[in-house]
Amino acid sequence: MCVVSRRGDSIAGQVFIEVDHLDGTASLYTPAPIASRQQDDAGLVFQCRFHHVEPAKVRDRIAREVEFDPDLWVLSLDLRGDDLGIDLVK
Repeated sequence: MCVVSRRGDSIAGQVFIEVDHLDGTASLYTPAPIASRQQDDAGLVFQCRFHHVEPAKVRDRIAREVEFDPDLWVLSLDLRGDDLGIDLVK
């Protein structure tokens, strides 16, 4: 299941992806820095900030980011595996 758990600005808001792995852990994916992207990356490219950590760590990071950037969007997914189907930096 995927829901928009936080709506940001429709033009300027960055997108964070919060994953509940349904095993007591969570992961967080954030937009990848421009410098780390390949030249042929056309769309949204993400990096894994936290991988299978305590959910509170992910929630705390999102809260700190929202204080800095109130335009932030957060998509929340329930996913047992690790394949989100998104582009990740290598």
